[in-house]
Formats: sequence, structure tokens, C-alpha cells
Amino acid sequence: MTKSELLLGLAEKLGKTRKEAAEMLDVLVNMAYQETKKTGEFTLPGLGKLQKKNRPARMGRNPATGESISIPAKTVVKFRLAKAAKDAIL
Repeated sequence: MTKSELLLGLAEKLGKTRKEAAEMLDVLVNMAYQETKKTGEFTLPGLGKLQKKNRPARMGRNPATGESISIPAKTVVKFRLAKAAKDAIL
């Protein structure tokens, strides 16, 4: 599903214009980004949770040469699917 299809579906279901649906979606996305950055997680009830995790430094291997390399620590964002969403889809 493309963003245009999503906006069209939201607009039809909510009785809003496509522009209003786009604004609502943008607000939701920005709220998710800000809350995840500030507190480390953002929950969309019934869908899942965005979580900010710190990945520690580790040793890896260059697959082309076989040489050991150091992979630095970094922060990543993960999405954990809610049980309700798993049950509805599977």
C-alpha cells in the first residue's frame, strides 16, 4: 500500500479530505519520532511499539577478506509488533 492509497483510505473512512488525512498522519508520525527520541519508546495501541535501543560495540568479520573488524556502538530503532496485531494477521 502506497502513502497515497493510505491517505485515500483514511480520508474515506474518517469522512475527511485527503489533505486533512495527510496532516493527521504527519502529526502522528512526528509525535512518534519526538516521543521515541525523548523517552525511548512510543506505543501505538493494537499495532506495536517503537523502541530506541543501544547496540554495544562488537567484533565482526569482513566477508570479502575474512579480516576481523571493530564495529562501533550505535543507537538503533526497533519496532515490536503487538500481540493483538499478530493474532489479527496470522
